[in-house]
Amino acid sequence: MNVAILNYNIGNLASVKNAMIYAGKGLSNITITIESNPSNLMRYDKILLPGVGAFGDAMEHLRTSGMQEAIKEFAKSGKYMLGICLGMQLLFEESTEFGIHKGLGLMGGKIESFDRAALNGLKIPHVGWNKCLLTDKGKQSMLLAGLPREFYLYFVHSFHNRDCEDTLAQCEYGYSFNAIVGRDNIFGIQPHPEKSHEVGLGILTNFLKL
Repeated sequence: MNVAILNYNIGNLASVKNAMIYAGKGLSNITITIESNPSNLMRYDKILLPGVGAFGDAMEHLRTSGMQEAIKEFAKSGKYMLGICLGMQLLFEESTEFGIHKGLGLMGGKIESFDRAALNGLKIPHVGWNKCLLTDKGKQSMLLAGLPREFYLYFVHSFHNRDCEDTLAQCEYGYSFNAIVGRDNIFGIQPHPEKSHEVGLGILTNFLKL
């Protein structure tokens, strides 16, 4: 199996690659590649879209590089893809981060900032370990196979999604927001699995097994 981690000049790709290599131990014939050429995407069996930073800047990189259309074509193929942190946010229709920016539109819903008034003094960005709760749909998802109903993952973000109907797990930070989403072959995870020790690595292993 050939897996690509997409390089579009956003994020620490080395840590994601190292985590994927570790997650793939015990699984046979898996190759993890950092890929920056959109023309090569369809050669892969699965792709990861990682990222940290600003939504608008990330989408600009994807557009100008040709990666945006390549990702959409990959999604149409039915092959599995996973967005991580900013990569999850890019899957949605739009974001209100520093203006209105269109996303990839692969998941229904939008990305918004935390409602500061509703946080009761909690700090933004949301940084650190926090509890996630599986939804009924999440309990049936092979991406989250083997996880208990409640588990902890590591978050670093100021924006989130609340209106997606394809929620697999939610997190509470002043109020509930979507931590993990998934529909058909497309998945997104707001926290960083590569920084979330055994649970995060388990999710990445599950992704490789899909």
